[in-house]
Amino acid sequence: MTAPVRVVLATHNAHKVDEFQRILGASLPWLDIVAYDGPEPVEDGISFAENALIKARAAARHTGLPALSDDSGICVDVLGGAPGIFSARWAGHHGDAHANLTLLLDQLSDVRDDDRGAHFSATIALVVPGEHGRDTETVVEGIWPGRIADSARGENGFGYDPIFIPDDGDVTSAELGPQEKDARSHRARAFERIVPALEMLHEPE
Repeated sequence: MTAPVRVVLATHNAHKVDEFQRILGASLPWLDIVAYDGPEPVEDGISFAENALIKARAAARHTGLPALSDDSGICVDVLGGAPGIFSARWAGHHGDAHANLTLLLDQLSDVRDDDRGAHFSATIALVVPGEHGRDTETVVEGIWPGRIADSARGENGFGYDPIFIPDDGDVTSAELGPQEKDARSHRARAFERIVPALEMLHEPE
């Protein structure tokens, strides 16, 4: 039996810790995702990758553990990729999901179906502390293409899920079951790409 490898997740959101452990733990049973209890850094990057690295670097410095972080959002073609990194505070207040998606629907109210293309983007960063400050950094991205619905539908998921219709179906992300979403989402695609870097942390006894 191999000892667990502890990796801190740079978030204070317990639901996100559970999600990372559930999805990554399925293929990496020795991985132990732990919550971050340190200060939150200022996310002043101009891309998902920059913000994910800011959070992972801060968590790695504070704990001395390998640190994971993600930054994600929805990008609408006709809006030039917005809301993008501002997805969580698109309506002006961080974390008001209902206000965010309502504003986005209002902004697209006159846009025809063919021009409502969009995608969810998730970037995951892994920072592994090294000697003399020589940290190892890995950044991966997962994209889930689709379009924006004309109204909110579905009770599952969170954020913009009720108005996002993946390209490979006619239902919104919020109408998918948790297991189906886990297998298809932008975050799931990013998870697949970060696994090889996490496997490098594993040294069987």
